[in-house]
Amino acid sequence: MRIRIEGSDLPGRRSGATADELRLANVHVGVQRKDRPESLVPASAESATWELEVDSRTVGEGLVDVGGPWVHGRPGARFLYLTWGALTGDRFDMFRRAKLLFGDIPGDALLAGHAGTATLVGRLGLTDQDGGPICARVRPPVITWTAE
Repeated sequence: MRIRIEGSDLPGRRSGATADELRLANVHVGVQRKDRPESLVPASAESATWELEVDSRTVGEGLVDVGGPWVHGRPGARFLYLTWGALTGDRFDMFRRAKLLFGDIPGDALLAGHAGTATLVGRLGLTDQDGGPICARVRPPVITWTAE
C-alpha cells in the first residue's frame, strides 16, 4: 500500500521564541522506521512530504491490517510516527512524536489503498496550537485522509 504524508505549516517557519529555539537546535521531523526516523526535514522547511510503502492484508470482510517497518502498534491499533528531534551531525535526539492512526482513515480510502487503486494521502499542519511541533495522537480534522 502506498502512503503519502503531506505536512505544511512547519513550526520553525513562524516568528517568535519557539520557532527561534527550533531553528537554533536544528530540529527536524521524519517518519519513524522501526526505531529510527528517516527522510528528515528541517522544522524551518516550507513543507514536508514523505512517501512510503506498507504491507497490507485483509483480515475480514471490509477490514484491512497493515504492517512493515514503518508501522507500529498491535493489530487493531496500528499507526505511523512522525518523530521530532534535534540533529547534531549523525545524532538525532528525539523529543516529541505525533501518532497517525490507521483507524482514523476512512474505510473506503483504506480499502482503495489496499487494493492498489489509489495512494493514501494524509494532509496535516505540523504546528500545534502553542506554536511548537505537533505531537500526540493526530486525529481528524487536524489530519485529513483521502485516496487519490
